[in-house]
Amino acid sequence: MQDVREYGNDELVALVPLPADDANKYTRGTLTAVVGSERYPGAACLAAYASQRMGAGYTQVFTHPAAVPLVQGFRPSLVAGPRSALPTKLSPSLPGKPHAYLVGCGFDADDGASSKLVHFVLKHAEAPVLVDGSGLDALVPEKGRRLLKRRFLNGHATVVTPHAGEAARLARAFDLPTGDPYALARSLSLAFGVVAVVKGPVTFISDGEETVRMAHGTPALAKAGTGDVLAGMIAALLAQGMDALEASVLGAELHARAGLAAAARWSAIAVCAEDVVECLPAALAELVGAEGTLR
Repeated sequence: MQDVREYGNDELVALVPLPADDANKYTRGTLTAVVGSERYPGAACLAAYASQRMGAGYTQVFTHPAAVPLVQGFRPSLVAGPRSALPTKLSPSLPGKPHAYLVGCGFDADDGASSKLVHFVLKHAEAPVLVDGSGLDALVPEKGRRLLKRRFLNGHATVVTPHAGEAARLARAFDLPTGDPYALARSLSLAFGVVAVVKGPVTFISDGEETVRMAHGTPALAKAGTGDVLAGMIAALLAQGMDALEASVLGAELHARAGLAAAARWSAIAVCAEDVVECLPAALAELVGAEGTLR
């Protein structure tokens, strides 16, 4: 791990995307989240809520029809609709109106529509895309790899956020070794043309050229739904126009700090994913409040 990097506090503070005084909800970034399923509707709620707390100006959710009422009731400020309402022409990311897409959180592996949704977003989104959860399985077949290559060549960032098991499944597509998470993050990035966030007690983030180590996690985050929270956070930063590697680093760091804040309040035993989102403001205040730049 000779070239692994760790960001210092001042470097992290410099990444925080503070809104301009004349900002509106569109200049602050739109996130389109294609997430959740009939079996896992909560993932849509958690990822979308986290994106709001992480600064996205406008979050719209497309989910399984059965999950729509739950998302609407969970956060009235979320715009939610069924998957069938997803536009056939996806909005691009434009100067002054940044846009990003999140796909895969809470997908049901037994749902035959999951891979089609991932491939559709990868093909048509002229904007950053984050792929998480069961949606990662759609990247392994030849079609998924071809779409990723095309996005890479066209300059559209893609971020993947696998845990160890998901990373191993991705690695098998290229017979990559999986014993070293640092090397695995870098290898996945190079093989798939993505920014890879390999989650664990120590998280490694790589764009193939630079690999970052984030070691501030807590076992309090070893709960269902916390991965959906992280995906929503990073996707929100992408929606605000951030560089994909920097968005991943800042999102992972704030996710860890929010987990620590939640553990301090409720104990490492009692923390749930919802608590991590609730503690994001405290994590932001801890990171940048002392410098007087959080407003």
